[in-house]
Amino acid sequence: MYVKKLLENIRNYYSEIYKVLIFIATMVIIVLLFPESTKFKYEYREGRPWLYEDMESPVDFAIKKSDLEIAKEKEDIKGNSKLYFTFDEEKTKKILNSISSSFDTLWLQTYGLGNRESFSENKQLCVNISTNVYQTGIIKLPSGIPENHDDVIVYVLRNNIAKEAFLNYFYSPKTAFLYVLQELKNSNDIEREFITNFLHNHLATNVFLDKKKTEMELEYSLDNISPNRGMILRGQHIISKGEIVSPGVYKILESLRIDFQNRSRSSNLGLYIGKIILVSFPLVAFGLFLLFFRPEIFEDSKNLIMIFILLISMVAITRLVVVYDNSLALLIPIMIIPIVIRAFYDTSLALIVHITTIILISFVVPNSFVFIFLQLMTGLVVIISVVKLHKRSQFFFSALYVFLSYSLIYLGLELITETNIMNLEFSVFVYFAISAGLTLLATPIIYLFEKLFGMVTDVSLLEYADTNNPLIRKLSTIAPGTFNHSIQVSNLAEEAAVAIGANRLLVRAGAMYHDIGKMDNPMFFTENQSGGYSPHDELSYKESAEIILAHVLQGVKIAKSYNLPNQIIDFIRTHHGTKRVEYFYRMHLKEMPDEEFKLKEFTYHGPIPYSKETCVLMMADAVEAASRSIKMPDAKSISELVDSIIKSQLDQGQYNNANISLREINTVKKIFKKKLLNIYHLRIEYPD
Repeated sequence: MYVKKLLENIRNYYSEIYKVLIFIATMVIIVLLFPESTKFKYEYREGRPWLYEDMESPVDFAIKKSDLEIAKEKEDIKGNSKLYFTFDEEKTKKILNSISSSFDTLWLQTYGLGNRESFSENKQLCVNISTNVYQTGIIKLPSGIPENHDDVIVYVLRNNIAKEAFLNYFYSPKTAFLYVLQELKNSNDIEREFITNFLHNHLATNVFLDKKKTEMELEYSLDNISPNRGMILRGQHIISKGEIVSPGVYKILESLRIDFQNRSRSSNLGLYIGKIILVSFPLVAFGLFLLFFRPEIFEDSKNLIMIFILLISMVAITRLVVVYDNSLALLIPIMIIPIVIRAFYDTSLALIVHITTIILISFVVPNSFVFIFLQLMTGLVVIISVVKLHKRSQFFFSALYVFLSYSLIYLGLELITETNIMNLEFSVFVYFAISAGLTLLATPIIYLFEKLFGMVTDVSLLEYADTNNPLIRKLSTIAPGTFNHSIQVSNLAEEAAVAIGANRLLVRAGAMYHDIGKMDNPMFFTENQSGGYSPHDELSYKESAEIILAHVLQGVKIAKSYNLPNQIIDFIRTHHGTKRVEYFYRMHLKEMPDEEFKLKEFTYHGPIPYSKETCVLMMADAVEAASRSIKMPDAKSISELVDSIIKSQLDQGQYNNANISLREINTVKKIFKKKLLNIYHLRIEYPD
């Protein structure tokens, strides 16, 4: 029983529940997009005064090095990294053994077996020199080592023991050969040329760069760079009120902010509760605004979904940009929001949505006050620039206004704290220009939303109502009388719509297309006939009524084939509501009073109008058509005609589904009477 009652309540309040779920889903998504840490309550900028009370450290925390400092430290370590070399004992032994054996062979080949004493003396000298050279080591220098390397210290691994040594302690192949020459110069009674050539041919490196060990030590040094450069103790004074935030103090404040956010991550429950409260308030306030001041928008969930998609997308983009680099926050094209909302709705709603958006985004970006002021003032300028959005070219002017507003407001904010204009960050103006350029993305976004949500903008309505539109031009060619009738109806309906606060552009566009179904059989409609001939004379009243009734359904078919939006097609469907084809109905009843027939054979299929705009069109269509039959139009006859037609529609319940009041209906009647009187006023008679 309880479940049945619950299901019944859900069915009865489905629309309300659906809207609540939309709001909850939006809130959850935005909460998840918010930072995972508590927002630091102080806002500050380097080179600007500290606007708060004297500040002492609330906790012990480390002063963080900046990314630039850490990068510089890494470069210094790479430039001064330790070089590790390996003394190859095995190769040294092989080289010395090779020298000893090769000397014997070459000596015998050169001098034979004679004079063994000279042989022993020269060999001993050769072995001593080569032993001295190779025990010191002949090093192979890596690329990048400067020629003058007297002060370069390296580490040499010998028997798994690393020892420091100056790089110039070792021989290079060149200096080793010079040493050989010097030693031979100081020796007498030797075969100097023989030994010189022999040792020159047997000099080889035996000290090599140990790349693996060098890279391991470099990696270790880089990994052990300290991210901190000092400590601030609890209670230690940081800055006084009004003091300029110096670079050093700025780094301390940034370190405190990071430490605060890291600590706040541990209290997730309180953080999420706070985010839910802060996100809920602007969303609920926005919902209440729609409920009380824009109920027609609130009633249609499609409107809420479109607005919240825009809002969530902007918060998500801002979050991604700030996480990547918070200095790029000025690139975000936030002005797309008010432009898109204005294109579909009105300026007051555009302003409310814009305010809601920047309030939510302010929790994500740095320097919230400056951000809110900058975006709010620029948003007002942009909304004013699109108050009358009648051309897509206005978007380019709006982009220009965005850049100028950003630049001037930023300049003003900077000058109140920085008197020297040369200290301004001129790269910020480049960001403003890029953001203004990205605002032009509003055009494809509007087009996309028109297709996704089946909505139309004022710009689109103007394009549809243009008499150069292909379908309208086709109507003027095939059914010129209907075309002129549509223009007269659009003029009447638009004037009335303005008077009662309806959408005048929607009414005008709907009026231009309401009778396009007459293109199939134009001569069966009075306004297209000439010469007194009517094809209805050859048909029965039922057949004539069938043709007249068909123009509504045929009009819907044509409109769909030309991809007209549903908002305009609705005018075609509803402009006759469920009225009768009065003339043929009465004539049939008069000539065949005893015949039984179905009333629906002479009745339009509807539906009846559902809005002020469709009601106004129904009135204007009937009044304009009937006014053509007045033989002597004057104020009285026109007034009686308008009153009788609209009273008849009221009595038939044609306005029952629309939110139009009797006061608005009376206003519409006054406008029609005035307009028709101007159309049919008597002119002075010109002389022959």
